[in-house]
Amino acid sequence: MEFLLSSTAPKIALSAAGVFFMAGLLTGLWKYLCIRKHPDAIAPHYVNIAHRAALMYAFAAQLLAVFAALSAFPDWLNTVGVVLPLAFFAIAILHYINLGRTTDTNNSIRDSADRNKDYFILNLLSAAEIGGFSILLVGFFVKVWG
Repeated sequence: MEFLLSSTAPKIALSAAGVFFMAGLLTGLWKYLCIRKHPDAIAPHYVNIAHRAALMYAFAAQLLAVFAALSAFPDWLNTVGVVLPLAFFAIAILHYINLGRTTDTNNSIRDSADRNKDYFILNLLSAAEIGGFSILLVGFFVKVWG
């Protein structure tokens, strides 16, 4: 397991995994407290989403760490490949937490004040997450099969 700590990219990804997992645990507590207070024992829509997303992104960050550690590419390129998706994972979690806090909607795009801005951000998110992981995946394939 020491190989996961031998370069910057996996360290960043594992650090983010820890932060995201803690966010998942804390939003899980928040969800539970909402359930306790609600007469129908339910939590607001985006409290649920924040909880699930934080947990999912924690494990996704671990996967990024492994692919970065096993990549044939230089650490600076793997770091780019890790930071791009992690930044958008973090932005998404914070966005969901804010939506859960306000409880104004159960569909942030439908009820958006500026859909074009939201679509632009979602386009960036898609490019960053897919592009970042593509770097790591190609680096992995080069090392394993190259």
